[in-house]
Amino acid sequence: MFRIADTSRPAGQFCDGIHRRRFLEIGSLGLLGLSLPNLLRRTASGANVGGAAASAISPRSVILIWQHGGPSQLDTFDMKPDAPAEVRGPYSSIQSNLPGLDVGELLPYHAKVMDKCTVIRSFSHGNGDHWAAAHWMLTGRLGATGSDRPARQPSMGAVASHLLGPRKKDTLATVNMNDGGFGYHGAAWMGVAHNPFRYGEYSYGNEAGRLPTGDHKSFQLVDGLSRDRLMNRVALQEQFDGLRRRVDSNSDFQNLDQIDQKALDIVLSGRTRQAFELDQEDPRTRERYGPGWGEQALLARRLIETGVRFVSLNTGYWDDHSNINNALNSKMPRHDRAVGVLIEDLAQRGMLDDTLVVTAGEFGRTPKINANAGRDHWPQAQSILFAGGGYRHGQVIGSTNANAEHPTSRKIGVNDFCAIIYHALGLQPDNTITDPTGRPVHLLEGGNVPREML
Repeated sequence: MFRIADTSRPAGQFCDGIHRRRFLEIGSLGLLGLSLPNLLRRTASGANVGGAAASAISPRSVILIWQHGGPSQLDTFDMKPDAPAEVRGPYSSIQSNLPGLDVGELLPYHAKVMDKCTVIRSFSHGNGDHWAAAHWMLTGRLGATGSDRPARQPSMGAVASHLLGPRKKDTLATVNMNDGGFGYHGAAWMGVAHNPFRYGEYSYGNEAGRLPTGDHKSFQLVDGLSRDRLMNRVALQEQFDGLRRRVDSNSDFQNLDQIDQKALDIVLSGRTRQAFELDQEDPRTRERYGPGWGEQALLARRLIETGVRFVSLNTGYWDDHSNINNALNSKMPRHDRAVGVLIEDLAQRGMLDDTLVVTAGEFGRTPKINANAGRDHWPQAQSILFAGGGYRHGQVIGSTNANAEHPTSRKIGVNDFCAIIYHALGLQPDNTITDPTGRPVHLLEGGNVPREML
């Protein structure tokens, strides 16, 4: 935790003469002793990839909108209006602003921005285990399964945090909104310092428990001290210097440096803290996004503006084995508004080229409606949407057969999906990280960005 001693009070029985209760807690990040200064420390060290400074690699960020549980391709971007009723499902299609691409009738906001998007209809990987598929897609590696669930590999967001850090100084590298992704948005063996900062209380099963990390509640002053009171009472640099001298031998306070000041800046007046203050946003913009996931999509845009590298937003639980009509009627309009308005807003602000927006889940759904009026797991085909990120858009890549059962052209796999995200960040599959044994390993075992997007 990041604390500043209040020397106006008598010292207590701390081993170095400082009473623990005489500290002001600022930006505590809670579990496992993770501190905001530690989260920032990696940025100051100047991350390098293949000898090139991270800042020279890419100015881009990623917003990954993860549809935890697996969305239906047949009710979104791969409509089959001529298929039997038990295949085409309960929804009609509507025209989008991209000629030749119809989308599900519950996606009117998406329909307005499809000229800025690429839909890959031919994504396929063949693994119908929620945990295994989510781990594979979010990390680029197999590892966890439904019967052996702990994360084995760091997520793409954690790798970006480790190799690149945030796009701007004095901000966070990664943020995750809501429980989702089966716990695989984290850093695994790469360390808790690269776990995403947490925001949001929507929970979709919380199967793996919450990652040990900080959350938005860290941006608080405790003990009733206001910013002015703190700044007026404490000569901060003198406090830091004195604290270093007095606790130099205490391992809890090793390596205190300018990172502490950066942490304080975030807590008191930094860009990141201000990004969370949504009441500062134009009311008309807040109204466009709407509440719930829409408000979180707006926050994602604000975080990207501050320099956050990777934001993941978990929307809904899409594992609709029964009554898919009622389930999608409830959540699809909220998801549609959040994503469609986000893409439109980023484009209007000139931010879309430098922000890759992705919507995906761990797999698609069965072509045939089951006996419970739902759709089951179907990893053989899924539709994935990309927007921005410096790619060429306004297109559909790949196709499926008449019932959306499997690809009939341009099959795209997990490594390709991850390569698209990494490429936008200036990373390549053959870039390396060092695993726990000290061995350098490639980010991916192959994978290519579809040529149509370049």
